[in-house]
Amino acid sequence: MSLKNKTALITGSTSGIGLGIAKALANQGANIILNGFGDVDAAIGEVSSAGSRVEYHPADLSKPLDIESLMGFAASKFDQVDILVNNAGIQHVASLEDFRVQHWDAILAVNLSAAFHTTRLALPAMRASNWGRIINMGSVHALVASVNKAAYVAAKHGIVGLTKVTALETATTGITCNAICPGWVRTPLALKQVEDKAKTLNISLEEATKLSLGEKEPSMQFTTTDDIGQLVLFFCSPAGHNVRGVAWSMDGGWTAQ
Repeated sequence: MSLKNKTALITGSTSGIGLGIAKALANQGANIILNGFGDVDAAIGEVSSAGSRVEYHPADLSKPLDIESLMGFAASKFDQVDILVNNAGIQHVASLEDFRVQHWDAILAVNLSAAFHTTRLALPAMRASNWGRIINMGSVHALVASVNKAAYVAAKHGIVGLTKVTALETATTGITCNAICPGWVRTPLALKQVEDKAKTLNISLEEATKLSLGEKEPSMQFTTTDDIGQLVLFFCSPAGHNVRGVAWSMDGGWTAQ
């Protein structure tokens, strides 16, 4: 498969899952637009090593005007966005009665509303060319809930709803929209949580890993950012042309229980 002459915009792509997706798409020849608050120079270096053209925009996805600027930037650099990956996300953990309003508003803005804004702005050009791929990063928490994560769970459930509506509204076109719903993913953030558990319980890192995965994930394995990148490539391939409105679990059996 070649994505040469296609342009991919991945939000939250200067580290973790988003960076893994950006590298997978770049390796297939796509032009890449990065966005995020991580180590920009390092991310550009990793993605550009594939030989693709890489641009970066620092949009704050909690601000609709910044998102409009991001999408305008993409159009000015590459004419249009062919592949849109809504990956950016933030998290806050607290019980409902202790959940601060500003945290609720921020999580809904970045994790859900931003995907609405990027999608509505990307669709006209995709319709004009009759080809596009919109991939929304859900979570296992788009399908099931956990305590103390009210805003995150609500936003990710909303992402699945937005995915389905987008898929239906584009069902007779060459545009598809799907969501990816991973459980534990091997990222620096997830590994830090495991390290913290090991320190708190005074146990080995291996024991803490088994405890963390064993709570929810029957496979006892992390999903990797490369796994997710390969699924994105499948959605972009000819084989994915009629996969529409799916919330695709990559959770080691978490939601099968």
